[in-house]
Amino acid sequence: MYHSTVVVLRRAFVVTAIAWAIALPLAAWIASRPHTTPVLSAMTIAIYGIGGIVCHQLPERSFHLWAAQLPVCARCTGIYAGAAVCALAPVARAFQASEGRSAESLALRRAVLVAAAMPSLATLIYEWTTGDVPSNWIRFAAGLPLGVVVSALVVRVN
Repeated sequence: MYHSTVVVLRRAFVVTAIAWAIALPLAAWIASRPHTTPVLSAMTIAIYGIGGIVCHQLPERSFHLWAAQLPVCARCTGIYAGAAVCALAPVARAFQASEGRSAESLALRRAVLVAAAMPSLATLIYEWTTGDVPSNWIRFAAGLPLGVVVSALVVRVN
């Protein structure tokens, strides 16, 4: 039973990661339309609402598509894009070399997770210490590894 529950949860993660990555630009596109249906409007409001729970949504730190701000900032967009790409592609094969739950295996996974968080942490420290904000593309790129590794740990690793 444990195995089947894990499989179901991993599949749900994959679907959710991909759906959320698609929903972000889709919401911006719908928000940019002069007229839309009530269902699409409600969906867009929900996506921006969820984005507001998980992200600060500062306009200057967010990408804008079709003259509308994405529901999350550039760093969060990178995290979600990385998670979706990893969920779609077999980029996490390296983790499978250390299968099991040995202390060494868990230590390696933690170390890789910490390493993946370093680019985001570096941009945060830079922002806080200088008052300067890196470009949205740098913030996006800093979020990508964290999304990839978290997705790899959730989806691919036993």
